[in-house]
Amino acid sequence: MNNSEPADREHGDAERLNWIERRRAKIRDEIARNRRGEYTVPTWVLAVALVAIVAGWLALIFLVG
Repeated sequence: MNNSEPADREHGDAERLNWIERRRAKIRDEIARNRRGEYTVPTWVLAVALVAIVAGWLALIFLVG
């Protein structure tokens, strides 16, 4: 019974290391893309900018007009 527990832990540790390596590889790839100038603005940033612009125009129209 006790022999199965360390195997499970080792399997879990291997999965964790594998996940960490995949995460690090993704980060390295993203940094490389950004250095080449292939970065993109996240969609939520574009949405916030659009809402701010529309709200500014509406505030200008209602406060001045």
